[in-house]
Amino acid sequence: MRIVIWFFLSTFSLLAIDAKLTIETDVEQRAKVALLDGSALPEEAIFNLFVSDLKISGHFLVDGTYRTESFEGGTWDGALKSKEYLIKYRYVQSGGAKLDIRLLKASDGTEVFRKRYAINSVAKRPFLVHKAVSDINAVLNYPDISWINRYIVFSKYTAPRRSEIVVADYTFAYQKSVIRGGLNLFPKWADAKQQAFYYTSYTHGLPTLYKLNIYTGQRTKIARSQGMLVCSDVSRDGSRLLLTMAPTGQPDIYEYDLRSGQKRRLTTFSGIDVGAKYAEEEQSIVFVSNRLGYPNIFKKGIGSAAVKQAVYRGRNNNACDAFENKVIYASRESSSVFGANTFNIYLTSLDSPETRPLTTTGSNQFPRFSPDGNVVMYIKQRFGASSVGYVNLQSGATLLFPFEAHRLQSIDW
Repeated sequence: MRIVIWFFLSTFSLLAIDAKLTIETDVEQRAKVALLDGSALPEEAIFNLFVSDLKISGHFLVDGTYRTESFEGGTWDGALKSKEYLIKYRYVQSGGAKLDIRLLKASDGTEVFRKRYAINSVAKRPFLVHKAVSDINAVLNYPDISWINRYIVFSKYTAPRRSEIVVADYTFAYQKSVIRGGLNLFPKWADAKQQAFYYTSYTHGLPTLYKLNIYTGQRTKIARSQGMLVCSDVSRDGSRLLLTMAPTGQPDIYEYDLRSGQKRRLTTFSGIDVGAKYAEEEQSIVFVSNRLGYPNIFKKGIGSAAVKQAVYRGRNNNACDAFENKVIYASRESSSVFGANTFNIYLTSLDSPETRPLTTTGSNQFPRFSPDGNVVMYIKQRFGASSVGYVNLQSGATLLFPFEAHRLQSIDW
C-alpha cells in the first residue's frame, strides 16, 4: 500500500498558469482566416471550437470576432478581404448533429472546399468541428493535425476508493463516463485506433489489469498481481505492454507479450522503478526511479543491463513520456510542506543534454505527447480549478481549457 500511495502521489499534484512560449513558425507562413456562422440558430459554442482548433494547429492566424452571414450567400464585410480565407459553416441539430462548411478565398469568394459532416450523437458534435478543421488543414497542404480527432481517456476520483474512467475529446467539451463503481485507475489506450483501453481495477482487492472495448463493452482480464499493477505503455503494434508490478513489494518494470502471455522483468533495482515508456524505436525504455536517492528519469536498452541517467535537470522528476528520442517530464521545483508546490514540464532529448521548459510557473503535471510527437498535453490547477493545457512544439502555440475533474488520477490520448 505504501508503494501504491507513493505512486499516486507521484502522479497527482497540480496548480498554476503557463507562460507564453516564443512562436517558432514564421507568422507569414500562417494563413489569416475568419469565421462566418451561417446557422439558422447561431451559437458561439461552435465558433469557439473552430477558433481553438485553428489556433492550436499552429497554421492559422484566426480572427476571434464572432460574425454571422448567410451560408450560401457571397457577400461579406469588405474588411474581411484582407484575410486569405473565410470559413463559412452551418450547424444543424436534427436527428443528431450536422455541420456544413465552405472554405472560400477572401479576395474573390472562390470556393476552395465544401463538405458536410454528420454524427448521430449531439453530445459528440465537437468531433464534427475537429474533423472539419483537420480536413481544411489538409486541403491547404499543411502538416497533419489529425490528432485533434482523437479521444482522451482519463480516470478521476469521485469518493474515497471510488473513481470513474471517462472518454473525452481534446477540448473536454465532450465527456462520457465508460466505467463507474469501484476503484478503476491508470487507463491506457490499447491501440492507435482507440477501440479499447487497458486499466487497473482495485475493486476486489488484488490489482487486476483489464482491457475494455469501448464499442462492444467486452472486458478481458489480462493479468493480476500483488502490490501494484499498472500498464504505462503499449507497443505500436499493440502486441506488448510495459507494466509496473510489485509482486514481492518492490515495483519494477516488466514487458508483457500479449501473444504468448509471457512477461519478462526489465529492471531489478532494489528501490522504485515505475512508469516506463518505449523510446528510440522501442529499442529502449525511459522510466522514473529513485536510484539516485530522489525521483529522476532513467533510460535502459531492452535486453541490456545498463541503466543510464536520462535527465540532468531537477532533483524531483516524477513523471515522463517519450516519443522516439524526445522526452518530456514533470519536475518539482519547490518543497512547500503546507502550500502548493511548483511543477514544470520540460522537454529534452536522449541524444543531447539540451533541455527547455514548456511551462515556467505553477504546478503542471501528467505530460503526454500526441501520437505524432508534435504536441504536448498536460494538466494544471489554479485556485481549485483544473485546466488541460496544450503546447504545439512546432509553432509554440498554447491553449488552456477548463477542466472540472479536480481529482484527476491519470490521463492518456
